[in-house]
Amino acid sequence: MIGLVVNPVAGVGGPAGLAGSDGADVQRLALARGARSRVQERTAAALAVLAARHPSLVVLTAAGPMGADAVRAAALVPRVVYSLDGDTEDTDAADTARAVEAVARAGAELILVVGGDGTLRDAVAGLGLSDARRMPAVLGIPAGVKMYSPVFAVSPAAAGAIAADWVAQGVLPTEEREVLDIDEAALRRARVDPVLHGFLRVPVRRGRTQARKAPTPASEAAAVEAAARGAVARMRPGVRYLLGPGGTTAEVARLLGVVGTPLGVDVVLDGAVTVAGASEQQLLAETAAGPAQAVVTVIGGQGFLLGRGNQQLSASVIRSLGDEPLMVVAPEQKIIDLRGRPLLVDTGDAALDARLSGHVRITTGVGTSSLYAVASSHTL
Repeated sequence: MIGLVVNPVAGVGGPAGLAGSDGADVQRLALARGARSRVQERTAAALAVLAARHPSLVVLTAAGPMGADAVRAAALVPRVVYSLDGDTEDTDAADTARAVEAVARAGAELILVVGGDGTLRDAVAGLGLSDARRMPAVLGIPAGVKMYSPVFAVSPAAAGAIAADWVAQGVLPTEEREVLDIDEAALRRARVDPVLHGFLRVPVRRGRTQARKAPTPASEAAAVEAAARGAVARMRPGVRYLLGPGGTTAEVARLLGVVGTPLGVDVVLDGAVTVAGASEQQLLAETAAGPAQAVVTVIGGQGFLLGRGNQQLSASVIRSLGDEPLMVVAPEQKIIDLRGRPLLVDTGDAALDARLSGHVRITTGVGTSSLYAVASSHTL
């Protein structure tokens, strides 16, 4: 059987520029900044694919916004095996862990867990409470801020397709993969140290299950600097540059003489930061004030340009940037390591992702660049 557990507040911190959504205080601040979670929309996108192939499928799940609501909306049949105490709809990490445990104990063979790295970390905790002799497979539906662990599908639609294949075939090839997460409190003190929280058995489909984020090796420092210098050389006066997260864009900031925000988006105009750690709303205000372009890099090993850790660069922000919204900068080795796999975009807006697909010019050095294929993660 298929199981489903949704973290209803996953991803709310991304558009708010908070680098994550862990903790009630962070969630309240994100909502105060006008952010909202798109977790239910992304859950619906996955379940629509599953329901199209297996109508009226029974899904083991948690009550209300933790799964049952989405299952019913997809015209599937929820079998609720976990409910929140009382009338509250507020959920926390412990609820996710207990819901995953309950779904596993009820007999789910594949559990779809909707959220980010923190949510999958909670799933590891929940399965630690379950019967180790009957450990289900788990697949993350990407709906968080940080999604660097190799336990996610590349998109909600890809997750739905994998789940549909699982139902049709009874089982799929699986691999034991790491669940990594970054301590958000440490991150806000400029410490970016991923921590291993455990392993999950994950169904693997080439092109549909994402790879682990690969860090840039220290030996590539000269190549990173060369790529960053190339980006700086392309910058024009009077243009606001939205510097996204990543080691290469951090080097761009260093060469400009500004201090970047770890895993944040900073707005730089004529060599000065106008907004540090900007939210989606702040970016929209900046792009309305004059010409602007987003400076993004490639997530090593995964190939994502948008939709992983830079949700401040939302569909609305990208649309506001005009005909050439992205300046992509990366050392050439990151492109070689993709072995022909396309770069990926996942803004949550299918039409925009289709518009961004095709080919993009990647700045790899001063006067050097490469043209490389870009695809929407929703079409894989």
